[in-house]
Amino acid sequence: MRNGGKDMSKVKVAPSILSADFAKMAEAVQNLDKWHADVIHCDVMDGVFVPNITFGMDMIKALRKYTNGILDVHLMIIKPEKYIPQFIAAGADVITFHPDASDNVAGALKTIKDAGKKCGLVLNPDKPLSMIEPYLDIIDVVIIMGVYAGFGGQSFIPETLDKVRECKKLIGDRNIEIEMDGGASPKNFKELKEAGTDIIVAGSAVFKAEDPAAVIEQIHNV
Repeated sequence: MRNGGKDMSKVKVAPSILSADFAKMAEAVQNLDKWHADVIHCDVMDGVFVPNITFGMDMIKALRKYTNGILDVHLMIIKPEKYIPQFIAAGADVITFHPDASDNVAGALKTIKDAGKKCGLVLNPDKPLSMIEPYLDIIDVVIIMGVYAGFGGQSFIPETLDKVRECKKLIGDRNIEIEMDGGASPKNFKELKEAGTDIIVAGSAVFKAEDPAAVIEQIHNV
């Protein structure tokens, strides 16, 4: 779906492996391929920018061996520009980060693009769209957080739907996708699509479901 047009094609699904069994990560990404997930969302947290620690570039490198799927690496770390080259080398296909965590947003985005990867910026619920506006001609994706970054399984903040609508207008006819991360559930899949979301990150909604493949299909068909 192009944000500037009227195309109402399928929403992409990006299950977050943060909600998978960490002892069975290889199996988890292989299952995502079988379940027809569009993107594999990887939440990297440093315990500083956010109050939680998950995994780093070694996990991305390990997962790369088990899937040809798109590895969408969301960096929730301070000074992401220091580590982006390592995540590129590990096999990330898309790298996004929070502009308020970086000392050199433009430089970090250029590093990603120069490596032939897709890049994007992420906004927590309290961060304004003006933070991404200077970079709209560079980025490929905007992630709007539906919860505050740091932990999986949080409740969705409904007001973030308005930010998606505003972001869609701001993007105009640029080829930029809007990704909603956090709090997605069968209760709001339709609302997320109608607001203008192109990619839904679904962690608990997929991995905690009795039939994960059916949840992914449900999002595709919403």
